[in-house]
Amino acid sequence: MSGITSGKGKSIILGILIGSMFGIGTYTFIYARGYAYLTNNPASCANCHVMNEQYDGWLKSSHRAVATCNDCHTPPGLISKYAVKASNGFWHSFAFTTGWFHEPIQIGLRNRNVTEESCLKCHAGFTESIRGPHSKMEGEAASCVRCHRSVGHMH
Repeated sequence: MSGITSGKGKSIILGILIGSMFGIGTYTFIYARGYAYLTNNPASCANCHVMNEQYDGWLKSSHRAVATCNDCHTPPGLISKYAVKASNGFWHSFAFTTGWFHEPIQIGLRNRNVTEESCLKCHAGFTESIRGPHSKMEGEAASCVRCHRSVGHMH
């Protein structure tokens, strides 16, 4: 046996790598208060400084009385909601840790689609009557957030 290249040596190295990744991940989750994102508290969205403007805007908006961040930015259903939260949490923390994010922060296509669906769901009674004329505007598909960008965040 050649020691480190043996099956047992490879298992030890793999165990150390997995343990290290788990330990670093757990430490980062606790240090960054990742558990706060499992709640429905909008203040947790402001844990990252790039979200302060959005949080402050939400505090001043008409939606504050009727909707939290999760109501607009996660899909309905427990599994769908936490799948989006997990994906966003990972990619947001990666972007913020590495500094690879656009400032001011911008909504991505997947999250924009989730938000659009939320608008249509909550405002179904109203949007059904106007959906026809708004279905195509200037060659683009209708978009609630394109025309009503300041509603939820007061930009």
